[in-house]
Amino acid sequence: MSEPPHVRWAAGGTAEILSMAADKITLRSTQPSPPGSRIEGAVTSSRVVTLRVKVHACRREPGGDFILEGRPLDLTREDREALVRLEG
Repeated sequence: MSEPPHVRWAAGGTAEILSMAADKITLRSTQPSPPGSRIEGAVTSSRVVTLRVKVHACRREPGGDFILEGRPLDLTREDREALVRLEG
């Protein structure tokens, strides 16, 4: 199993993609983002993929990280497939 993709948020902080489906993404983030907000970052693999997420839920974990659930925005099919390959 490969290491989870590492997202570097544009406003600071990082996240790991925990799961990703056609219209849902779950991340463990060092930064919170309230429901209804949009957060943007970049995933670097063989190429840089810009990841924008419309946040539906944000909850704090006991360790201090945040679980963000939302919908990825503006991903091309190629970008989505690249992230799914990295995720699993």
